[in-house]
Amino acid sequence: MPATQSTRERIILAAVELFYSQGYEATGMTQILKKANANSGSFYFFFKSKQDLLDSVLDWYLANLEPVLWRPIYAATQDPIERIFALLDGYRQKILATDFSFSCPIGRLALEIGLERQNVHDKIAANFDAWTAAVRSCLGDAEHRLPSGTCFDELSQFVLTVMEGGVMQARAHRSIAPFDNSVRQLRQHFDRLLIAAAESNRNNQSLGEKL
Repeated sequence: MPATQSTRERIILAAVELFYSQGYEATGMTQILKKANANSGSFYFFFKSKQDLLDSVLDWYLANLEPVLWRPIYAATQDPIERIFALLDGYRQKILATDFSFSCPIGRLALEIGLERQNVHDKIAANFDAWTAAVRSCLGDAEHRLPSGTCFDELSQFVLTVMEGGVMQARAHRSIAPFDNSVRQLRQHFDRLLIAAAESNRNNQSLGEKL
């Protein structure tokens, strides 16, 4: 880790890596401190407990969603719908690059952390909400190309479901096919929406010309 990082940042980044690679419960404080090159005194200066550190890890994921995940996509393509599929393709590349060991870090924590830790699940939900809000923003930018009445909130959640479910099934089967099949169905759904909107616009234009 760069020497310019603060001790707090080193501890958070160490926890990000260890919680992802081996799980929250399986990660011990000794491992975190060793990886962060920090001592227990430094840890308890910044964090009250391991769960307090988990809160900061979830805050870190939330803060880095836009610069790490979305900013490169916005730079790569101007088409708002293609941005959504570029996002999904990024996950596909991670699945293949890790030989099917990749999984969504927020999804893994959602499954591992007990429901009694409501404050943690609130932060997990906030991360999912930020993800779907970014997708919803893309849908809003493409509003004129989609049918009137399309529920962007539900559609953005559907995109997240395709991603999470596709990643988990690809991991379980050690095959990219479940992910590709899920994205293909999503693409066909978008194609139908685009066709329906285009037909409606043509009909409205034709009607207007008659009037």
